[in-house]
Amino acid sequence: MDLKNYKIPPRVFDEMLTDKNRARPGLTALVNYLRKMKDADMTERSRKAEMAIRTMGITFTVYSEGENIDREWPFDIIPRAIHESEWRTIEKGLRQRLTALNLFITDIYNDEKIIKDKVVPRDLLRSSKDFRPECRGMNPLFNTWAHVCGSDLVRGSDGTMYVLEDNLRVPSGVSYMLENRNISKQILPELFERHDILPVDDYPTQLFDTLSSISPRPLDYPEVVVLTPGIYNSAYFEHSYLAQRMGAELVEGSDLVVAEDDCVYMKTVEGLSRVDVIYRRIDDLFLDPEVFNKDSTLGVPGLMRAWKKGNVALANAPGAGVADDKVVYTYVPDMIRYYLNEDPILPNVPSYMCSEPLHQKHVLQNLESLVVKPANESGGYGMYIGPRESKRRTAEMKRLIKANPRNYIAQPIIDLSTVPTYCDGAIEARHVDLRPFILSGSKSYITAGGLTRVALVRGSLVVNSSQGGGSKDTWILATPEQK
Repeated sequence: MDLKNYKIPPRVFDEMLTDKNRARPGLTALVNYLRKMKDADMTERSRKAEMAIRTMGITFTVYSEGENIDREWPFDIIPRAIHESEWRTIEKGLRQRLTALNLFITDIYNDEKIIKDKVVPRDLLRSSKDFRPECRGMNPLFNTWAHVCGSDLVRGSDGTMYVLEDNLRVPSGVSYMLENRNISKQILPELFERHDILPVDDYPTQLFDTLSSISPRPLDYPEVVVLTPGIYNSAYFEHSYLAQRMGAELVEGSDLVVAEDDCVYMKTVEGLSRVDVIYRRIDDLFLDPEVFNKDSTLGVPGLMRAWKKGNVALANAPGAGVADDKVVYTYVPDMIRYYLNEDPILPNVPSYMCSEPLHQKHVLQNLESLVVKPANESGGYGMYIGPRESKRRTAEMKRLIKANPRNYIAQPIIDLSTVPTYCDGAIEARHVDLRPFILSGSKSYITAGGLTRVALVRGSLVVNSSQGGGSKDTWILATPEQK
């Protein structure tokens, strides 16, 4: 493939090539491989990847105009590579961050020390749609609320890796990370022979071990189930995939019952079987119609009662989503200093809280050059990117911010790093982010890399699959001295 005409956008850090079109340190072999690959070979391997995705039924669901549309998972065959030496620092930063977040969640549902010490304002929690008063007084095992976290990372123009947001409710995407690796091994086997790439295929085992460690009963093999909303959920492929890989049962709310002893049981052909751990992929408000949404048919009546009495473990714990709030995100560096007495290893993206009068004034005056995000949306929905918006959309965003300032934060536009991507028969630069997955139980585990999402539309900064994005395999390359 011809990389001579590969163009990196101005002020952008490319992960593989310098602005002089030379390979970054340690990536020479990978870049030379791409240079030597013939166009026809690249096209054929891309076609094989698409065929593998179709054969394995790897899909995601897009909700559009009241319809659920299943689409094949968009995958680019050129990997994104990060050196292990850099990755170990990122790992430490992620572990530090999640430790502080779990301490924060425990604190706000119990002693509220961080509020009493005026590090985090009380009104911030009162106005959070994911703060659950029903969880007050709870202390889950190991003081862990977010057992599975997906923190989104972006690299700025100076090469700094920032945390863009944390996902602590029901983070998704890990099944696609695993399948991306399987496809890469099939279509680029020679590269796996030449490079020392850290594995990711132990994730299902690590997930099962994490879930088992929070079981209320000390069993070697506790009964772990994956609770799904059903086949019409956008992440159903992942729910069934992880259940199968863990050897756990995939259940819906109607498959479970809370008995008079306040324990959870699964309905089987042989009768009721007690459940120890529920990896729930259902939002809080649908978990238990006795406590939350009374009209919910997705959850299990009495589930919160069983959880509060310590008869079943829920991962992630109800109430963990309070730390998922994009306004709460702005306080995470302060949480790290407060709880751990450490400086943050991974920086936040600089942010403006529209609920703060001075911040709001700055945002409204500079809206055309900022990104504005709703506090509790996901998937890129509701996001405003100043330079690309119409005057009508800008006026509408100003109205929304003034009407509900608590619901919005603003950030300077980060020129996301790019990675060479195969698009329409040529290799072009496309923007990417990265979602590693962090497991917390009796011990912690972080994936070697994560899900790299790529904006397949030229110039776009929106990488979400629901917004036209795709994905890449992420390689953590072992440093030479550790081979």
